[in-house]
Amino acid sequence: MKCAGIDIGSRTIELVVVENGRILETRKTDTGFDPITQAKKILDGVCYDDIMATGYGRGLFETVFDHVKTVTEIKAHARGVQAFFDTATTILDIGGQDSKAIALNKKGRVKKFEMNDRCAAGTGKFLEIMATNLGFEIDRFGPAALCAENAMSINSMCTVFAESEVTSLIAKGADRQEIARGLHLSVVKRASAMIARVSSQGPIVFSGGVAQNPCIRELISENLDRQVVVPDNPQMMGALGAALILEKENF
Repeated sequence: MKCAGIDIGSRTIELVVVENGRILETRKTDTGFDPITQAKKILDGVCYDDIMATGYGRGLFETVFDHVKTVTEIKAHARGVQAFFDTATTILDIGGQDSKAIALNKKGRVKKFEMNDRCAAGTGKFLEIMATNLGFEIDRFGPAALCAENAMSINSMCTVFAESEVTSLIAKGADRQEIARGLHLSVVKRASAMIARVSSQGPIVFSGGVAQNPCIRELISENLDRQVVVPDNPQMMGALGAALILEKENF
């Protein structure tokens, strides 16, 4: 049986199809302003027998498509990560508009988690806005911050106030890369605090789109003195987990 998992996030939609635990197909697209239309497009021409949805848009997806099962992002990411790291005990997922720290027990079940989904602070959206304000393409923002010798202090994590603070620093002639590093450090401090509340030791598996940011990875490792590992395609972990959970239910 071919099982599909679809992760409808705030910024992107991912699709994974599996059969007997093996990945057959992956797809990704922007969520845009109409996630259901985008979901229909990403499913066009895909061969599957059953589908499970996760992500912030899973409820909407369930109302439009028939015979759809859903699973929380926490469980989906936990299962997706386990497919690559079967001994994982700590997961950090930073997506477009939320972030999650997850602790797993020895059997791979979620035992504790922290989640920030009430504001953009500490998320991919925050980094995107700040990158734009500083004139960086988002894929160059992390490397630029990594090159800075010092980190400019950023006092506010509120996106609106942080934008004002960055504008003021630019007007004073502050170095863009040092501002960028300071912004990354503010995100890392927030993520590190979440991780520390759920898990105190062992490697951290980093999933979600922000896992592709090299500065965030390095600063988290330095801040917590723990190894940070990243799956080959960290944005696919939620969709993969949903597909694997569904496959197990249908077995």
